[in-house]
Amino acid sequence: MKHRIFHSTDLPERLPTLAVELNASLDDLHAVYSWGMTNNIWFAEGEGEQARYSICSVNIETTIPDPLAKRLYQRLRSDIPTTLVPRYGKNWPTLKDRWLRVWEQTYNIVINKIPSHHLRLTWLRLGGAKIGKGSTIWRNTEVLGVENLVMGKDSVIAWHCQIDARAGLIIGDHVAIASHVLIIAGTHDLTAKEFWSVSGPIYIDDYAWIASRALIAHSTRIGRGAVVTANTLVAKNVAPYKIVGGSGAKPMGERPRDLDYKVGGLGLFTLLH
Repeated sequence: MKHRIFHSTDLPERLPTLAVELNASLDDLHAVYSWGMTNNIWFAEGEGEQARYSICSVNIETTIPDPLAKRLYQRLRSDIPTTLVPRYGKNWPTLKDRWLRVWEQTYNIVINKIPSHHLRLTWLRLGGAKIGKGSTIWRNTEVLGVENLVMGKDSVIAWHCQIDARAGLIIGDHVAIASHVLIIAGTHDLTAKEFWSVSGPIYIDDYAWIASRALIAHSTRIGRGAVVTANTLVAKNVAPYKIVGGSGAKPMGERPRDLDYKVGGLGLFTLLH
């Protein structure tokens, strides 16, 4: 099984610190790390500055025989802001996952069309979403992975967006996401004969602004105050306060560093949004 979710770009460099945390010798941890690479528990892709490290996105904790490998998997999993896909079967994690999928599809088919912020947000929160004060999601926007969605305060996601939080989506304060934006949690391994999933969490920091019809790909971070202009595909991190757009999300300028405003997406004048 090679379904995987992005963890970091520097996992090998973290091993000494992780050895201390896990109260293990560095030699033992290196041995477990190598064993896990061979057994598809964690993965390495690319080299040098292009290296990317992932862990299995299906929760295989109970199948890992080595105690130290199991503890390392638990530790790495805790860095990723999502609930991993359960090993499907006749068990509680499967039942809970199926219930959540029904809950979110009911939202996407019916609830997200109702012109009431309070009803829609209550539905999402009951499904596990964490949505801060003054934040909202406007009508006709779909949410996937509802239990892994986190929004800060005074942030808004506008009409007709597709918000994929299955790998973890963390949105800060005062963030504006315009209509028809796509936020995509993952893809599939194009180099494998199997259809392995490849995913990664997405972070959108305070005061970021995502303009209409932008596409934010998995495993990216939109820095504080950054702007992604309309119709832009973002497949890499965007530095704080940068304005990016066009093919390859090229830098186009910078915003002021003393941003101080409210988005105001939840209010009297947006009551029916």
